[in-house]
Amino acid sequence: MAPSPALRIGIVCYPTHGGSGVVATELGLGLAERGHEVHFIAYDTPVRLPHFAPRVHLHEVEVRPYPLFRHPPYTLALTSKIVDVHERFHLDLVHSHYAVPHAVSVYLAREMVPERPLRVITTLHGTDITLIGMDPSYQRVTCHALERSCAVTAVSQFLRRRAIEECGCSYPIEVIPNFVDTTRFAPGDAAGPRATLAPGGELLIGHLSNFREVKRLPDLVEVFRIVRESVPARLVLVGDGPEMARVERLVDRHGLRDHVVFAGFQDAVEELLRALDLFILPSEHESFGLAALEAMACAVPVIATGGSGLDEVIQDGVSGLLFPVGDVRAMASHAVRLLTDAPARRAMGASARGRAVEAFPRARIITQYEEFYRRVLASPARASPPCDATRPLSPIDRPPGAG
Repeated sequence: MAPSPALRIGIVCYPTHGGSGVVATELGLGLAERGHEVHFIAYDTPVRLPHFAPRVHLHEVEVRPYPLFRHPPYTLALTSKIVDVHERFHLDLVHSHYAVPHAVSVYLAREMVPERPLRVITTLHGTDITLIGMDPSYQRVTCHALERSCAVTAVSQFLRRRAIEECGCSYPIEVIPNFVDTTRFAPGDAAGPRATLAPGGELLIGHLSNFREVKRLPDLVEVFRIVRESVPARLVLVGDGPEMARVERLVDRHGLRDHVVFAGFQDAVEELLRALDLFILPSEHESFGLAALEAMACAVPVIATGGSGLDEVIQDGVSGLLFPVGDVRAMASHAVRLLTDAPARRAMGASARGRAVEAFPRARIITQYEEFYRRVLASPARASPPCDATRPLSPIDRPPGAG
């Protein structure tokens, strides 16, 4: 059988350290390794994009400030850039990561070039549905853009259900989970980082996020405060965001400043993760929990909250521990148990690593996306607009009688 032809793929994403940008970048790099031509469209260089990679192109969106605008219209600038890239490189499809505002911009771009049919795929990553996208200011336009996508994916069953509830979606949403490079994120020599992070030989608890309110950082500080009553430990905070000032105030209030490392954003985050003894993610909800998965791949046990996408990542009691949101006493108690029982901690870490390797390997999930693209491109058309210049594709066909 002859190999399938290479595709020309546009990827619209945020270039920041958040999960959606990380996954979009890793996906694009993986597709380029397989011979596809990948065009990233973003307002800056994605954090995990190397300076040069074969078959990878970066098109930066320029947003020009004008005195008339209180907030520069990024959505319009992004739309224009997508049209420009499509007209120059004849993209086979554009994959929009994070619905707000990317799905809207890609939809507008497709409407502007009906003479060059453009297939549009949108991947939902989390707060673009659970929080931002459902704000009354954005909900109708976000849901409309999803309706007008040729196909929609979500990173977990939890997020798929939320999208259906919030948008009343009558089209299928395919679940393709996030993934982790288990070669890069793997156990290894952590003596150097540990010597820096724990100069007194303390045990290390870590957290990685964009420090938004949904992460419940006060719960994390309280868990650490309780753990410190029993165990000589240090807390390593990786990332930054709007809740950081609040975290710093709480750390100072509890007299923990000497026991907390504020590491900020890190490109080689795996070097810090593999140095940890325990990872804690006490979020209100997680649509997937990529940070937890990356810690698991490094053989670090994870304590997290259940009831959302983390249930699909962590096997409770085997590859990590899940607790009700806000149950800081239980989280702290089990953290102390794991930190003081090295064999149990290592066993759970090994199970966590096994779970990451078995369920979320990079190669297999990139193949899922690749096959999904082929299906979308090969789908027969239907009678009403809008997926290409004439009509949508079967991956979002509504059930019989749905219109």
